[in-house]
Amino acid sequence: MKFNKLLENCKIYEAGKPIELVVREYGVKQEDIIKLASNENPYGTSTKVVKKIQELAKNMFMYPDDSMYELKEALGEKFDVNSKNVIIGAGSDQIIEFLIKAKCSENSKILMAKTTFAMYEIYGRQEGCVALKTEDGMHNLEQFEALYKEHNPEMIFLCIPNNPLGECLDKEEVYKFLEKVSSETLIVVDGAYQEYAAYKDPKKRIDPKELISKFPNAVYLGTFSKAYALGGMRVGYGIGDESIIKTLYKLRPPFNITTLSLAAAIEALKDQEFVNECIKLNFKEMKRYEEYAKKKGFSYIESYTNFITFKFENKYISSDVAQKLLERGIIVRDLKSYSVNAIRITIGREEQNTKVFKVLDEVLDELKK
Repeated sequence: MKFNKLLENCKIYEAGKPIELVVREYGVKQEDIIKLASNENPYGTSTKVVKKIQELAKNMFMYPDDSMYELKEALGEKFDVNSKNVIIGAGSDQIIEFLIKAKCSENSKILMAKTTFAMYEIYGRQEGCVALKTEDGMHNLEQFEALYKEHNPEMIFLCIPNNPLGECLDKEEVYKFLEKVSSETLIVVDGAYQEYAAYKDPKKRIDPKELISKFPNAVYLGTFSKAYALGGMRVGYGIGDESIIKTLYKLRPPFNITTLSLAAAIEALKDQEFVNECIKLNFKEMKRYEEYAKKKGFSYIESYTNFITFKFENKYISSDVAQKLLERGIIVRDLKSYSVNAIRITIGREEQNTKVFKVLDEVLDELKK
């Protein structure tokens, strides 16, 4: 059977391994498994959100409010924008798909960092786009500018902070670059981890209202999957100029998030105290990972997210480390698929991290032999 030829060049996105797989393949008891591969919030969901979902579970037979009025109004109030500037997606990656379909066609050029969120390129390939990448894995804006001037791409993706590495550009350097970009180029600022970056360093904070006011050709992406702890509910959003958002609505399928997902996101926005506490604990525990890397003599990338990247250089092979951890019930993300000899570890709870360090000690000692 023949399929769309454009799919021949598309990679399949590799999600973090599920707990169920480790139970089946390695015989580890489910209660002994620590999953730190997908950047989920390890503190679980706000109890207020859980209570709301329990109350509304009886309504799951009903379609959601397809206008998503209440959630868009709440996001509009949070960011001081009009609800007409907001679109809701099944995760922010669905909005990435909308944006590429809206702007690109076969042979369109899209610009991104060498090592960044894989779905930018995957969705681009589905439309026949040409992916332009910097030589550096991280966001080197000099290289972005050189590639922009040479190729005049239709779209630019900036992941701030960057997944899967964790680094983050300052707002001012981002704006200086964007001032050099044509108004005909669609700019996507992916702020999936912005809550973490803004907490750690205010200079990293990208304000959606300011962004789209200064650059009407820019769209800000946010998500409820990380700091708001709703990864399993799949809710993201885009904020942009009304003309862009109207165009994206032509691509949005009806009822693209569920009744319960919609309710969860609305309630999650009300519990900022929970979010703030999770972020505070995240960076407290991250210091332990930084100290651990220093003790072991390998480097890490300073992170503005809820994960940390350990770079092994020539000391260890990331795939070996990740596999040995997996066999012992610790799930982390091997970055070999990004051509980086490193592992990415979601920052867990205190007791989880203590176990990770113990098991990682055992693994690294074993691999030295």
